[in-house]
Amino acid sequence: MIDAATARRGVGDWAGACAAAHVDTDIDLRALARKHGRELAARVRTDLRYLAPDLLRWHLPRVAPDGLLRPGLTLALARYASETSRDREGFVHLVVRTAPAWADAGQRISLAVRDGSDAAPSLHPHPRPNRRYRLDLHRHLWDARRAGELAMRCGASPGGTGDPGVAARFVAGVTSPADRGLIETVPTNCAVEQWAAEAVRLLRAEQRPMTSRAEKASPQPVSAGAARASSQRVLVRFGARRHVVLEVEPAPTASGEPAPGWGPVVRIVTDHPRGRLTALPILPDAATWTLPDLDLLRAGAITADRLHPLVAEALVPMADRSPTRTRTSPPRTHLVECRGETHRIGLVNGTLSALDHDPAEVEREELLVALTGVALPCLRVIDAAHRRPDWIDGVRERLDHGDTAGALTVVEDLLGPGAVLRDGPLRDAIDRAARRRITYGLYRSEIFAGLGKDAPRTLADRLQRAGLRQGRDRKLLQRLARHDNRHVLS
Repeated sequence: MIDAATARRGVGDWAGACAAAHVDTDIDLRALARKHGRELAARVRTDLRYLAPDLLRWHLPRVAPDGLLRPGLTLALARYASETSRDREGFVHLVVRTAPAWADAGQRISLAVRDGSDAAPSLHPHPRPNRRYRLDLHRHLWDARRAGELAMRCGASPGGTGDPGVAARFVAGVTSPADRGLIETVPTNCAVEQWAAEAVRLLRAEQRPMTSRAEKASPQPVSAGAARASSQRVLVRFGARRHVVLEVEPAPTASGEPAPGWGPVVRIVTDHPRGRLTALPILPDAATWTLPDLDLLRAGAITADRLHPLVAEALVPMADRSPTRTRTSPPRTHLVECRGETHRIGLVNGTLSALDHDPAEVEREELLVALTGVALPCLRVIDAAHRRPDWIDGVRERLDHGDTAGALTVVEDLLGPGAVLRDGPLRDAIDRAARRRITYGLYRSEIFAGLGKDAPRTLADRLQRAGLRQGRDRKLLQRLARHDNRHVLS
């Protein structure tokens, strides 16, 4: 996926790059120009030109335990001021959406432009950009032009080692016992050393007034001082009902960027009214946590060649990124103890066969099995491979993550390209993937948007009961691998 998307992006084909990265595009640049002007459309086109959809997918929020994309999110990638926007903030947003959990087959995502004029009912549970999961302040996570900023933004040194001691100094600087109690609730994998700088970026993006220490010391009405202090506060969320409120003091420079030896300062606020927490800007999730890739590098759990190339170039610029692992082909024959002898099982004419039994004997044994007889050990092994193979977990993981082409390759390598699957867990996994792709196609079509969110799932279940399982497993997998929902629906 990364290689294909990079190749298309390299020749300026942003739509082809999105297709290679399993991103559905719902953007009409001509309609955008007619509605909001050519200048805004040109800015969107430029951002799309440098969009790295594979890098975006790499950094999207995920959920435990399987690492699937967090469902039902709308994330802003960029926002553009527009007088014709119907958004209450006056912006047109370039957004990426993850499908709801009931329609997340293939882990596909969609790209769209939102201007606040969405009047038609949508099956997406949260069509508005999420305040916590936003990437418009983190272009280095999706813009190829800014990918090199990753090391600086995540707190890593050029060699990828970072300075974890900043977090300890942050905790040591907390003097209030109440503040210490709060800071002890912060998980250890939070990027507290980056919170101050990221909070300043957030407040400036939200056009909140920033006050220096000298300005705070000047006389001013109590109400004005309280309002100004509140405008410099941000909410940091790191779990269900777990959060801290930070008050930010910017660096003493006109631009807001840290001066040599100086930087923005944050302190924990304990007296902020709970009823007003929702009015505070939320520190983006990407700025709250330590970059997982950086944690893995520090722990020695991953090497640079296993990272996304743009991530590896930013975090470990001098490392050798040549692949250290190559794909190994499965053994062509398997040995089985059968009637006191060692027999071979291998691929013949595209199917898994018992090599040491002639076809007539195999046909006779299969007939006996149909009459409730006991099969030969060779045939039992072949049957188990078609129903419940040892490698079924790997196939399920590939199907869950959208790698249907990889799942097809695994099945064909081990069972042969002409295999017909039998009833069992393997076939059930493939059927489930097909049903979920149908549901995703119905979700994307929006034809049931006015009938409620359960309509597509109900129809998909009816299609499954109408005879989806009819022995066409390989053709179905091939169609899924081409990501053509029309064939699956037909």
